[in-house]
Order: sequence, then C-alpha cells, then structure tokens
Amino acid sequence: MLPHFDEFLLSLRSNQYSLETIYNYEHDLMVFDLFLEKDAKIPFDGMSKKTIDLYKAFLISKDRKTPKKLMRGRVQLSAGSINRMLSTLRRYLAYLGDNDYPAPIYPNDIKLVKMPRPHARVAEFQQLVELIESPVHFEKNKNIAKRNRAMLETLFATGMRISELLSLNKDQLDRSGKIFIRGKGKKERFVYLTERAKNCIKKYLDTRTDEYPALFIPYRGQNAGTTRARISPNYLQMKIKRYKEQLGINVPTSAHSLRHGFATYMAEQGANPAALQILLGHESLHTTTRYVHASDKYAERTHKEFHPLK
Repeated sequence: MLPHFDEFLLSLRSNQYSLETIYNYEHDLMVFDLFLEKDAKIPFDGMSKKTIDLYKAFLISKDRKTPKKLMRGRVQLSAGSINRMLSTLRRYLAYLGDNDYPAPIYPNDIKLVKMPRPHARVAEFQQLVELIESPVHFEKNKNIAKRNRAMLETLFATGMRISELLSLNKDQLDRSGKIFIRGKGKKERFVYLTERAKNCIKKYLDTRTDEYPALFIPYRGQNAGTTRARISPNYLQMKIKRYKEQLGINVPTSAHSLRHGFATYMAEQGANPAALQILLGHESLHTTTRYVHASDKYAERTHKEFHPLK
C-alpha cells in the first residue's frame, strides 16, 4: 500500500470533502498502487518521471487492471478520466510534501494529457422546449407528468447541475424565484427561476400532501411522500433519454444538456460571460467561455458583425 495512504484519506475527511470525492481519490490511488505492484514492478520510492509516462500508457490501454478482483478494464478511459486520476496522484504527492514525508517526484512532474476539443453539440432551442414540455404528453400519470415537467423546467431555467436539482428542498425557494444552492466543491450561489418554471413547480406542489422537505420526491402508488427517498439521477436521465427518443431528437441529450443549452442560448442572446460564470457556479471564466462559442448561430452572427470586408 502507498505510504501514508490512510492518513491522506483522513485529511480529506477532516477538510470536509464529500464522500464521493473521497471514494474517487481512494479508487484512483488503488489503481496507481496496483500499477506499481503488478505492471511496473517497482516500489513507490523507486518511481521516476518515466514511471509516470508508463502509468499514462497503462491508463490509456484497454487491457489495464482495476482494483476489483484484479479484473482487466475493457473500456478505454477518456482524457478527462485519465487527467482526474493523474490529478489525484498530484494531490497525494503534494500531501506528502506538505507533511515533510519523502516523495520520489514532485507533483508538478506529472503532466496532464491533452484534452480533445470536439465541436460542441446542443439540440436546437425548439427541440429543448419540446423536451421540457414532453412529460405532459408521454406520462399517463398526471402527477408524475407535472413533477417531471417541473424538474426539466427548473434545470433549463437555472442551469443548475442534476445533483443540485435533486438535492433541493422546498424551503430553498422564495416567492421571487431565487434559489440559494450549495454546488460543486460546496461553492454557494444564487440561481433564478423563470415564470414558466415557477408556475410548473406550483402545479406540481399542489399535488403534494406530505410534509417531506425534499422538493422532488418519487411516487409510491397513489401517495406522494410515503418514503424519505429522493428522485435518483438514473431515473431522471432515463426519462430524458426516453422523451428524446419519442420526440426523435438525434443530438445527444441528457440532464447536463439542459445546463449546456441554458448557457449556450443565454450566450447567444448576448449574456455577459462573467454573469454566466456566476449562474453556472464555475470557478474559472475559461470554463464558461466555451459555452459562449458553442453555438453555430453565435459564430455566424459574430462573423457577420466583425468581418473586415462585411
């Protein structure tokens, strides 16, 4: 096992990292430990920069081993997943250095892999509107239709993440439609509902007779709120996929696509990137500006407006 492994995880807990984040750190370091033992066959204190190059090749390979029962990974990792695992190793090495423990290489010796820049794809605005309104056409249970419509309206109205949506409580909403949320990395921000979204949420809440604080809850039979469970991300993603197929939308569409569409079409209407950064909860403005340039229509308008021979 890597030196001071448990201490590192304990430091994450004491700094109030989420359980999911800690699990990811633990998993990623177990993969690296397995690589050193089974593939590189070198001790931790004998690793070098060349070891990192070998580790990258290991992660890129479909034939790599995973911690669970030494099964081999059949799915090729994306550049984003590889960089997450390399960043985990960086963080671990930084922890060793911060605590005066010996580390064979510096964190900055680990260079991330180049990320591909695929052309951003987002459904046409009218298609997103049809998707948001689709539950009332495809759901037989009217209460479920109202709830699912309210969820999709809220996602597109605010640009929030699916995890933020499903963790909402009723008392986080005020009459003005302003919602205070704690998002990724426990960053706090306000998001804002449209009149459409406020109206859909009201119609949905009128079907509720329970006292459970969660804004969106699953139905069991005819009664709402008989369980303390919340809507699962898998359920909502599955529903969006089904609505998309029934509507014949051929662009990849998910809950995150509604967040992407929110940012893209806000930018297309001329929204300030700095304001979008606040609404989306991005730490870096660079992350936000990719949405500003994601739309072909935006690019076309920019070309017509700024080309020197227009």
